[in-house]
Amino acid sequence: MESAGRAQDRVPRVDPLGFERPPDFDYAAYEEFFSAYLVVLTRRAVKWSKLLQGAGRVRSSGTVKRYIRKGVPLEHRARVWMGVSGAQAQMDRNPGYYQRLLQGEHDDRLEEAIRTDMNRTFPDNVKFRKSADPCLQTTLYNVLLAYGRHNQGVGYCQGMNFVAGYLILVTKSEEESFWLLDALVGRILPDYYSPAMLGLQTDQEVLGELVRTKLPAVAALMDGHGVLWPLVVSRWFICLFVDILPVETVLRIWDCLFNEGSKIIFRVALTLIKQHQAFILEATSVVDICERFKAITRGSFVTECHTFMQKIFSEPGSLSMATISRLRASCRARLLTQG
Repeated sequence: MESAGRAQDRVPRVDPLGFERPPDFDYAAYEEFFSAYLVVLTRRAVKWSKLLQGAGRVRSSGTVKRYIRKGVPLEHRARVWMGVSGAQAQMDRNPGYYQRLLQGEHDDRLEEAIRTDMNRTFPDNVKFRKSADPCLQTTLYNVLLAYGRHNQGVGYCQGMNFVAGYLILVTKSEEESFWLLDALVGRILPDYYSPAMLGLQTDQEVLGELVRTKLPAVAALMDGHGVLWPLVVSRWFICLFVDILPVETVLRIWDCLFNEGSKIIFRVALTLIKQHQAFILEATSVVDICERFKAITRGSFVTECHTFMQKIFSEPGSLSMATISRLRASCRARLLTQG
């Protein structure tokens, strides 16, 4: 207990992005992990500084892909995300566009929908509290309002607040957060946040098909209890693991998501399920299955983000975009037939 107490004194109560540690946070285990991870971070920071020296916009390449998979230092994340996602190119092509959106026509329904979610967004983050100076709720409201005006087919959908909130914490820039949100919602995750959420529904079905192929015992358990995949994984997809996995792990996932696209979400989901397959298969009821799917997003396996990210590229095996595209086409057709 004494060493745990000492660890609690050494590990800050608030993390670098402003999130308070939860009451049951294992300070001793985290300190043990982070002392080893810090060596990795330091080594990566030197390599990234050399790579980015004198470079203009960051572009995808074999080297950049390899570097990104091993983690982007926090101080370079905004620049790397903006470059590889195409958001920087869009922002450069549209100077002043974001400010014009903020001055656009009022839409009471859109504004009210966004305002309703402000206090629900990261109550555990000190930077989003009303008492914070500046309070990031104002920044978040602006980004979501501008996006709702920019993409009227989507407007605002719950879940976008968490995604935009993370973008703001990383970039510290309203305009960059807007263009990164556009990259995610408009290109990387099409139809996830549209009113019918057809893309989101499709991808949940695709995960089900991938599990049926790669982890048939888990698929049989789900079928046996009549559990539909959205019941256990919808928040993984809608929030892109925000508020589900530890902060640093989410950021490492997003590093790859911006560069390699939506198949990263399937890699993460399959790795979580495969790693805990025996634990999941012990479930004896629908409630038990749901509880176990919540439990697998906690603990040392997901906290130790560097090892976790290595696993997502080895555990699920081959996962080509051609396979995902084929499954998406068949799942989407089935959903449209069901109406």
